[in-house]
Amino acid sequence: MREFIPRVASDWTLEEPQAMRRFSRSVLETAILTGVALRALRALVLSAGIGDSWVRIVLFAVVAMLILFGVATLHLGNYPVKRWLWRAPAFAGLVVVAEMTVSALLISVGREYIGSSVATWGDWPAMLRSAMLTRIPAVCLYSGLLAGTVQLVRRVAARSS
Repeated sequence: MREFIPRVASDWTLEEPQAMRRFSRSVLETAILTGVALRALRALVLSAGIGDSWVRIVLFAVVAMLILFGVATLHLGNYPVKRWLWRAPAFAGLVVVAEMTVSALLISVGREYIGSSVATWGDWPAMLRSAMLTRIPAVCLYSGLLAGTVQLVRRVAARSS
């Protein structure tokens, strides 16, 4: 009969998806992918006329928050909480940079929208300001709440052991 629990700890093998782990540890890669995904989703929603309904707008906002906070959690979960102090704002700032780079590319090809009208280069600074004032505080607040939750769970787990 095969043993399911090894007798020696060195017999344990850990199978981990190396590519995903390397990706999730990189603040630059995760932020760029997140920024591109958020701006592409926004462009899709506005160009397809999906923003005509309040239900669809709320659904878009929820999906965008899930992407932003999900990838932030994926990245921050690789590090101790004390290192989140600089990683969360760096992640958010890089997300804004990636988003605005995609936005500039979309403006140059005439596919960036503000509401139902096509955005111009004169609209870009306002979009940058809006992205900075929403993404950076949101990620910092979320990471603070996540850090508090992690510490609380650790304390409760330590007491019950």
